[in-house]
Amino acid sequence: MEERNYKEQLSILALTRVRGLRAAAIGTILRTVGSASILFDNLSSIDEIIPEAGPELRAALADPAPMETAKAELEFITEKGIKAITICDDDYPYRLSECSDAPPVIFTMGTADLNARRIVSIVGTRRATEYGKDLCSNFVSDLARELPGTLIVSGLAYGIDVCAHRTALKMGLPTVGVLAHGLDRMYPASHRSVAKEMLSEGGLLTEYMSRTEPFKGNFLQRNRIVAGLADATVVVESPSHGGSLVTASIAQSYARDCFAFPGRVNDQYSIGCNELIARNGAALINSAHDFMVAMNWDAEAKSAAPREAELFPQLSPLEQQLIDLLRHHSDGLQLNQLVIALDISVSRIMPALFELEMKNLVRAVAGGCYRAIV
Repeated sequence: MEERNYKEQLSILALTRVRGLRAAAIGTILRTVGSASILFDNLSSIDEIIPEAGPELRAALADPAPMETAKAELEFITEKGIKAITICDDDYPYRLSECSDAPPVIFTMGTADLNARRIVSIVGTRRATEYGKDLCSNFVSDLARELPGTLIVSGLAYGIDVCAHRTALKMGLPTVGVLAHGLDRMYPASHRSVAKEMLSEGGLLTEYMSRTEPFKGNFLQRNRIVAGLADATVVVESPSHGGSLVTASIAQSYARDCFAFPGRVNDQYSIGCNELIARNGAALINSAHDFMVAMNWDAEAKSAAPREAELFPQLSPLEQQLIDLLRHHSDGLQLNQLVIALDISVSRIMPALFELEMKNLVRAVAGGCYRAIV
């Protein structure tokens, strides 16, 4: 890793250890200052960099402990093959970066593309019934047949979570487990073999540093990542209260699509789903087909021709120019780079970029860049 990138990664990780700073506040600091390393390099001038910083924040930033902890963590995870991705890195999940409380740093293991074309989160009760397991298994299996490559996200907990992961592995879909502890341990321990298999067909992800135990509050915190990583969240089974309903609520707050399978009115583990549907907290689905239609993915699933062969027939000349340029720059290009490369004004390029985003051919990513999806 380049020294500059290492220093910035180290500084952002140190910010997560500063007493009293939450994810949203760190995001605000990064947007205001522009660089975590600049902040730590100029602690003596903190009043000029962050005028609103109070005495407690100034004292907390001046404490050397967060930086020391961050250095030790980066050294440890490098030895263990764990990757740290900061919100300023190009490979940070762009869907998650759109969330106001996105974790400044995530730790990952595995092969998953966290910016995959389609990502679905599946959640449900830990006490899944056979009805719920069948729903989950059939849903994932049908997705695999109709939309290969769809990334399945869940929490690697008992019940619906592990059913979703296992079915994805069986059907050849990549799957990611979002954990409520550090990646140097596994909870529950009985899912260690599944987690190991996921490393080659997806991966594991957490916002928690090594040696972090699976405390109760961590599970609710990690639910926002489960919701934020995906295009949509699907609740398979849930009682009247539970983490799945929290995840659904968070997904809604992020303006993400949310779906639920209904159940019989007297079934304990369908009450939560039925209530979600009744209050318009989730759309009712009975199958993967219903889900794909609602997400407007069914046309893509029915198409026999590879997407690459479509040649984007509905593009204007300028849109085609932009696509051609972006496809030759896999890391993306900033707006000013597009303006220079095409010698076209910002006022002409911005509407074309907007149209390409609406056609799901281009996305805005971290760092003010635009990237071709295919």
